[in-house]
Amino acid sequence: MSVLSSYRRLFALTGPLYVVVAFVARLPMAMAQMGILLLVAEVSGSYGGGGAAAGAFAVVNAVASPLAGALTDRIGQRPVLLVQSVGGALALLALVVLSGQDVRWQLLAVVSGVAGLFVPQVGTLARVRWRELTKAKGGQGFKLLSTAFSYEGAADEASFVLGPAIVGTTAALVSPTGALLLAAGGVAVFATWFALHPTVALVRGHRGAGDTAPARFGPLLLGLGLGQLLVGTIFGSVQAGTTALATVSGEPGLAGLLHAVLGIGSVVAGLAIVVLPERFRLADRLPVFAAGLAVLSLPLLAVHSLGALAGVLLVLGLAVAPYMITIFSACERVVDPARLGAAMMVLAAATSLGYALGSSTAGRVADVGGYPYAYRVTIAAGVAALVLSLVLRPALHRERRRIGGKS
Repeated sequence: MSVLSSYRRLFALTGPLYVVVAFVARLPMAMAQMGILLLVAEVSGSYGGGGAAAGAFAVVNAVASPLAGALTDRIGQRPVLLVQSVGGALALLALVVLSGQDVRWQLLAVVSGVAGLFVPQVGTLARVRWRELTKAKGGQGFKLLSTAFSYEGAADEASFVLGPAIVGTTAALVSPTGALLLAAGGVAVFATWFALHPTVALVRGHRGAGDTAPARFGPLLLGLGLGQLLVGTIFGSVQAGTTALATVSGEPGLAGLLHAVLGIGSVVAGLAIVVLPERFRLADRLPVFAAGLAVLSLPLLAVHSLGALAGVLLVLGLAVAPYMITIFSACERVVDPARLGAAMMVLAAATSLGYALGSSTAGRVADVGGYPYAYRVTIAAGVAALVLSLVLRPALHRERRRIGGKS
């Protein structure tokens, strides 16, 4: 079956409007962090203040997302998303208003943390909906769900490329204030639309299930979460190294564009993964794609120009989305359905924390040895992902029996 026909069959389950709404609704998450950094840095005159405010948003969101996911498991997505949509939009609007006043950046960082508490992880919740949408398709459900997770992985990568690009363009043409207002409007309109879409009726919640659902997959979920933390570390360290190399090359403004190249390769590979045969099981895919991360990151040590870096990042991106898609797919198969929302949010939170870890660690070592040292962090994370995948492989193979041999 071709790639196009696979996605045509998947999107027929919901219609194109849902696909568009669910994609646009995740953009504010990708836009907010950079928008906050630019706005707070401009009004405070401190990149450190802007970074702290953006970091507060990311860390609070990473901590709060699993709690929100657990709440959607209990009471359904609609009420949780509606509160998040209103709260997130108001918090971002408050940040814009306060930035026009004579306030310290520390207060802006606190408000940024409040925004992080509310802005929803739409892509993660969309994965939970696809599980319910494909469940009624019998033998075709597994293939459709695999296609859905491939699409969601590619959509997330595309949002992380497009979101900062929208912010950067809006900030340049209008102002950082305009960019953050655009993010606030996106949360208010599209996250609310996502909350009210008819597909939300499929995820009404499992009241009381959280008290009785078995916890037998806790260690395996922890391992999958560690895998996402490592790929987040790759993202963060690549960004730090790329920023350092672009600055040394006299083109600091190209850092964001170069980092987006990593996402372009990832989107292409994520969309194409649907052609892989079902007999190529998740337990076998994870080490293969992790090996791709480890091996394809090695050329970063030989990069000394921006042109060469673009080529290396494009190829490295081809392993990123398949690796992440495999982890999220494995999570869906080994976690009790009553806890799936929380489990998916744990993976998303781990990615964000890994990003912060990779960015900060690579930034510090880059101060000592320049961009090559930052890329050593990338390579170390890739090698660690490979080792972890080999450790998790036997457990994933054992889970194959529980799901009828299709892991």
